[in-house]
Amino acid sequence: MTNAEDQLGEDEREHLDEEEAEQVEPVRPPDLNQESNRSATRLELFFDLAFVLFVARCADVLAKDETWSGAAVFAAVLSIGWWAWASATLYANRFDTDDAVFRLITLTAMAGVVAMAAAVDKIDEPTGRWFVIGYVIIRLALIAGYVRAWRHVPKARSTARLYLIGHGLGAAIWLVSLAVPAPARYVLWGVGVLADLVWPTAAARLKDAVPLHLEHLPERFGLFVILVLGESVAAVVTGLHDGEWKPAVVVTAVAAFVVAAALWWIYFDLSGGAAKRRLAAEGDHATKHGVHDFYVYVHLPLAVSLAAVAVGLEHAVLHGADDHLTAGTRWVLGIATAGYLLSAAVMQGQLGQRIRGAVVWPGAGVPLALLIALLDLSPAVTVGLFAVLTVGGVVTGFLLHRSGEVRTAKI
Repeated sequence: MTNAEDQLGEDEREHLDEEEAEQVEPVRPPDLNQESNRSATRLELFFDLAFVLFVARCADVLAKDETWSGAAVFAAVLSIGWWAWASATLYANRFDTDDAVFRLITLTAMAGVVAMAAAVDKIDEPTGRWFVIGYVIIRLALIAGYVRAWRHVPKARSTARLYLIGHGLGAAIWLVSLAVPAPARYVLWGVGVLADLVWPTAAARLKDAVPLHLEHLPERFGLFVILVLGESVAAVVTGLHDGEWKPAVVVTAVAAFVVAAALWWIYFDLSGGAAKRRLAAEGDHATKHGVHDFYVYVHLPLAVSLAAVAVGLEHAVLHGADDHLTAGTRWVLGIATAGYLLSAAVMQGQLGQRIRGAVVWPGAGVPLALLIALLDLSPAVTVGLFAVLTVGGVVTGFLLHRSGEVRTAKI
């Protein structure tokens, strides 16, 4: 046998060994994730698919009612779904062992997301109970996970206990809401989510708090940002299709795609990169100093704003051949873009520890986005101005990075 054949045989054996290592174990007790090169798993990516549908359904709520009340409902239901995703992600970040039990827990939570997505536009109707049931299913799946962690990871018990209290209270309050008529039902939802948030936040303040995996965390939240940005790309496709490829529609669609690409660039090469650099610099102290809490929660307004941008872009492209955009679409697009830029500026300034650079950009883009929304212009011109603004921001961010006003790490 030649040396080449020997090498080929060795490579095949290594490949088979890797495949065997990837086979799921039926039961493997949870343990703290401490792998230095931890990355998103195929199960996590599959789990995210349910949230793609959920975000799309939430966007439909706003698309059908571009008023202040419609925006409030949209923001509320998307925030609830975002916390469901974030809390599941925080558990997997610490305790994912990818055994059969963990997979079943994750798939159960995924089923809850599917139920929420299917009922998100019917929360004020009898079928709205499935929105509640879906949320409770996710809580129960997480409770099962934290019970396992409490049993098998002694040094995680104080942290797991607070998560169990929070998720247990949240699930109980949401279950009670099934017997309460609106609008008191929605108040209970808010109380339940607040209870769900407070205890995990308190867990990070414990002296023996279990640290998060700070390489895996920004990757997961970066993937969620891509997930929501995908709605803007889908909006361009839908607008082109339903707008029947009219010349003005095509021009508006090109500008809309540029906006989506620039918003992606701003996050991954500027604000998100600055935040990741801070997480890496803090290391194990990120939990004690509340850095990771801030990082997690600042993504909520950022994600809500991005989803609303998609709604504004879709309507702008669809009506690209009209003389003017409706006030509702202009303000959805303007406020959403401003909200995204403000969230990115706060993230960049606080976590990147360079306030001046964050004020220059994305901060300066906030009033400019609102100014564009004030102008009663054609769809193509309106979206074109947003494209100029965001592309100008990308260039400005590049110059800030070169001058040292922004320091980043790749996500």
